[in-house]
Amino acid sequence: MHTKDDFLSGQVLLIDKPLTWTSFQAVNKLRWEIRHAFDIKKIKVGHAGTLDPLATGLLVICTGKMTKQINVFQGQEKEYTGTFILGSTTPSFDLETEVDKSFPTEHITDELIHSTTQQFIGQINQFPPVFSAIKKDGKRLYEFARAGEEVEIKSRQVEITEFEITKIDQLELQFRVVCSKGTYIRSLAHDFGKALKSGAHLSSLRRTRIGDFKVDDALTPEAFIANLPSK
Repeated sequence: MHTKDDFLSGQVLLIDKPLTWTSFQAVNKLRWEIRHAFDIKKIKVGHAGTLDPLATGLLVICTGKMTKQINVFQGQEKEYTGTFILGSTTPSFDLETEVDKSFPTEHITDELIHSTTQQFIGQINQFPPVFSAIKKDGKRLYEFARAGEEVEIKSRQVEITEFEITKIDQLELQFRVVCSKGTYIRSLAHDFGKALKSGAHLSSLRRTRIGDFKVDDALTPEAFIANLPSK
């Protein structure tokens, strides 16, 4: 069990973020619980890489002096698993928004699906989703999107070292991706659908690894809190 001094001197906490929680909520919750458990007035707590509310999985949370390592952890490669739905797109590229367009899928074979993954391995240029937290002119992109305002988004170079489709169930594809910092899996879903001359969107996402940190070693927020001393 961690002590007050452990948290103040710095800890790296591996948390399995639940569905619908924001990364900000997870950090706030843990900070409050740590402060409450040890009567700490002030402690630095931050995360090394945001997960969308509709994603689950590994959130690396740093406390105390370990918050200085956040940039190092953020820069490490990440692994994700999840599900794409073929034949339709959404404005957010995931289930945050409703399906807006449908596309033909009759021409798509298992062989075409597997061979198309090769187009995305290596260094690629990717457009972030308009529904993202990237800032432009002092505002986050999703603020423009929700207001229905057009905004020019620049592509960015990312690297995908592994991309495989692990299961095909009609229009539902399960995948595994290993990628660099800054890669949007929602954008990968959208671009993969286009490459198949159809459409696709992300229906589930789980981060399984950041560098050497694995979600298998992570605790849910509830399990972490249960290990703290109770008042």
